[in-house]
Amino acid sequence: MIRYRKATLADIPEMQALVAKEVEEGVILPRSDDEVATNIRSYILAEAEGMIVGYGALHIHSPRLAEIRSLIVAPTWQGHGIGRGIVEEALREAEALGVAEVLVLTYLPEFFRKLGFHEIDKESIPEHKIWTDCIKCIHFPNCNEVSLIRPVMPKG
Repeated sequence: MIRYRKATLADIPEMQALVAKEVEEGVILPRSDDEVATNIRSYILAEAEGMIVGYGALHIHSPRLAEIRSLIVAPTWQGHGIGRGIVEEALREAEALGVAEVLVLTYLPEFFRKLGFHEIDKESIPEHKIWTDCIKCIHFPNCNEVSLIRPVMPKG
């Protein structure tokens, strides 16, 4: 049974351990413990068998735009719908907050296409995103991630 919940500060060491390999490989941007703590309210965790088996963050850029980032699922738990569950939780949160669109930058565009995202040109991404996050990446400026976006369906 998978349970989804918001992260707490006590979760940071386990979160950092889960993502360490992908950070080392340049798949996910490195984030210090302090940066994770500052943004702790953004993180949605997936738990199973008493451990964190995946997580992702819904980062708000503006009233119009949010981003799902740092999406990770433990290798032994991939293929069980956990990534989909985290994204669906993030989309529900975006809807509740009144965000118009959710952005992702990913090496797995097909996963997000199945969830209703469509590809956009990177040039359409707000400049502040590039300079606050992308510049930290080992692949910058030669990024091969795909940018996708999905409108958030308003309630009613």
